[in-house]
Order: sequence, then structure tokens, then C-alpha cells
Amino acid sequence: MLTVYGAGVVTLMMLFYALESRSPWYTFAFGLACFGSSLYGWLAGTWPFGVVEAVWGIVALRKWYVLRHAGVAS
Repeated sequence: MLTVYGAGVVTLMMLFYALESRSPWYTFAFGLACFGSSLYGWLAGTWPFGVVEAVWGIVALRKWYVLRHAGVAS
């Protein structure tokens, strides 16, 4: 079940990353998917993966915040 979860969140990350140019909300969704992937890393016992994915989540949410406050159309 953990493998299915991991495959699902990584698939969502890839999808939202590909769609980021369409709306800042895809950047937001990408960030959430990164946090989901981070959770997978921690649950799977691969803490370095969990840390890196959490950092990517923070970076993505910061990017979303900057885009939203810069007036980029949603």
C-alpha cells in the first residue's frame, strides 16, 4: 500500500509540474504533492528523500506565494 501511495504522489508531482505554466494554483498543488512525497520518504524509512522533498515543497509554496502577490493571472 505504501508503494501505491508513493507512486501516486510522485505521479501527481510530475503532472502538476508539467502544468505549472498554466496557473499558480498548479504550483501550489505541486508543493502539496512534494509534501506528500516527503511523507512517503519518511514512512519508507528513507529520511534523506523525505528531507529533500520537504525542501522542494517549501520552495514550490514560496514560488506560488510570490506569483500570487506579483499579480500573475490565476
